Amino acid sequence: MPVARPPVRVLSCLLLAGLLTACGAREVRHRAEAPPLGEAFSSEDTYARNYRVPPLIACEATRRALLGQGYVIAKQAADSLEATKVFQPQSDVHTQLNVRATCVERAPGGSIVFLNAVQDLHALKAQSSSASVGVSMIGSVSVPVPIGSGSANLVRVGSNTVQNQDFYQRLFDRIAVYLPGTPDVRPPLAEPDVPPDPVIIEHLD
Repeated sequence: MPVARPPVRVLSCLLLAGLLTACGAREVRHRAEAPPLGEAFSSEDTYARNYRVPPLIACEATRRALLGQGYVIAKQAADSLEATKVFQPQSDVHTQLNVRATCVERAPGGSIVFLNAVQDLHALKAQSSSASVGVSMIGSVSVPVPIGSGSANLVRVGSNTVQNQDFYQRLFDRIAVYLPGTPDVRPPLAEPDVPPDPVIIEHLD
């Protein structure tokens, strides 16, 4: 007795359903494996460098490197420091760069310098009064500035950890210049007078 075969249309539908299920499973697995917020924790040390000097000397070299580029030292300890520098890429945009350095001991007799730079972006927003303006989850800094008959406030509209690898590389290279025993060579060129990460801002009404 001949065996009944399923119609070709049924086989095609089953095959298509199987392919869609497999693709969906791969997509779900891909989403589950994706790092949150783009954090990959790769083997590249963008924010750390090793030096063959004790942490105290490494932090002092870091302090001098930042001072040489116009930074103001806000806080300083034996193994850490914080420095700030301001930029004004546009007439109504103000950017403050905060650099934090931590120097830890690394055997045998060396140290690791960790750098982290946070870029805060402020913009002028016209207001009918001088009341402070807040931005949800970010906060605000309000400074009354007279504009015509009204006023404007300098409001923090963004904050991000600097991702520019060239910025960190140049800073680490400059730290090495101030370490004891470094050959007396011509210092690197000055840093560009712009924030390390591009400033993207929409005009506020």
